[in-house]
Amino acid sequence: MRKALIVWGGWEGHQPREVAGIFRGILESEGFEVEVSNTLEAFADADKLKTLDLIIPVWTMGRIEQQLVQNVSEAVQSGVGLAGCHGGMCDAFRENVDWQFMTGGQWVAHPSNDGTEYVVNIKHSSSPLVEGLEDFTVKTEQYYLHIDPAIEVLATTRFPVAPGPHSLNKAVDMPVVWTKRWGLGRVYYNSLGHQADIMEIPVVKELMRRGFLWCAEGKEAAKRAGGGVQAAYTGMADNQL
Repeated sequence: MRKALIVWGGWEGHQPREVAGIFRGILESEGFEVEVSNTLEAFADADKLKTLDLIIPVWTMGRIEQQLVQNVSEAVQSGVGLAGCHGGMCDAFRENVDWQFMTGGQWVAHPSNDGTEYVVNIKHSSSPLVEGLEDFTVKTEQYYLHIDPAIEVLATTRFPVAPGPHSLNKAVDMPVVWTKRWGLGRVYYNSLGHQADIMEIPVVKELMRRGFLWCAEGKEAAKRAGGGVQAAYTGMADNQL
């Protein structure tokens, strides 16, 4: 049975307990054994983390000990998937650049705050994660992030929508959903999810479900491909890993 760890906490405004509950339901419906923790000490056992298939942080802001970040990073490098949403993953530990490097981005602003209406544009490519999905409109925070240029972008939103000091710049398409690799591990992020009701929107929930499954399949995919980190670094094809 595949194993997943959900760790929730941090700023209560993002309803981390409720979001963690939604994620648990998604995973259990897919046959996962799910452990849920509300302490960062869940990242303390480095060997245990490496036995998992998927790690899901739901922890906005706060601080984390460097060793705990290192434990998660090493687990992901070994093939464990890492997936999350909104501030729970990419505004988790603002002072920790290692976390930001691993996850692929860091929140910096949400002009006009909650209740901003905008379109999420699906970027169809070779990725099966968005196959059959269409553009959709949401009314929530629109995240502006500083991003890793190595990410594979699966959905975007157009800025500016709300006025602000950024408005006189040219229009930009900001990533909403992306994937990247960290060693042998697969990383998935979705910037939606300001509160639990956004995660209950069917297309958003489906995006998360697909992301979880894709990340969790990474360890076995790496083994089938001949499994070493060096192989991943030296050009194993994406469809193999």
